[in-house]
Amino acid sequence: MPEQLLFTRILNEAFASPVTALLRALHIEPHYPQAPITNALAMEVLVFGLLLITFTLLRFRLSVDRPGAMQHIFEGLHEFIKGQSRDVIGQHSERFTAFLVTLGLFILISNLFGIVPGLESPTAYPVVPLGCAICAFAYYQLQGFRSAGVGYLKQFLGPVWWLTPLMLPLEIISHLARLLSLTIRLYANMFAGDMVTLVFFSLIPLGIPIIFVGLHIGVALLQAYIFVLLTTVYLAGAVATEH
Repeated sequence: MPEQLLFTRILNEAFASPVTALLRALHIEPHYPQAPITNALAMEVLVFGLLLITFTLLRFRLSVDRPGAMQHIFEGLHEFIKGQSRDVIGQHSERFTAFLVTLGLFILISNLFGIVPGLESPTAYPVVPLGCAICAFAYYQLQGFRSAGVGYLKQFLGPVWWLTPLMLPLEIISHLARLLSLTIRLYANMFAGDMVTLVFFSLIPLGIPIIFVGLHIGVALLQAYIFVLLTTVYLAGAVATEH
């Protein structure tokens, strides 16, 4: 049985039986029926719970006259993503802001979990960045169809009809490569960051590891920003009026 974090162990003790039953109902046999919940899934649940509690508290404390520090932070983040979307996508980009902010916060908090004792970055497991990439991929494809209808498929066919046999497979491969690019970039950077931080904390417990903690925070911020920026660029291409 793989090593379990404390929170993972708590979840498995509470929900191992129903989760195992659900997996078997889906014809999926878990490797460890006594512990079907992995560290990556447990950390995702923790990130989701943390964000849910934060948003709930923020919602009940919203104030026009006396906004608190948390409200200022989230309003600043919202305006930053909104402004970036407007610059990249153009007009009517506001409808994408909620998704982009949520995606960015989920990835950022997941990245930062790696510096908290007793926790791990779920984005350091390949399945989590892949899930985020699939969400981004499905979202911008959906918005492309929502914006242009069936005409969205024209961008896969090339500018003239006789290039279609060449352009169609190239465009499909290009879009699928975005999944791979988003996944590997996030996973590789967070996995490397976690390993470097862990190694230096085990070798030199004081002083120098603080530098690598700062580096880890910088990488976490940068990777969350890059993921959101690339998703915004893909959205811009999907909803453009001319392809």
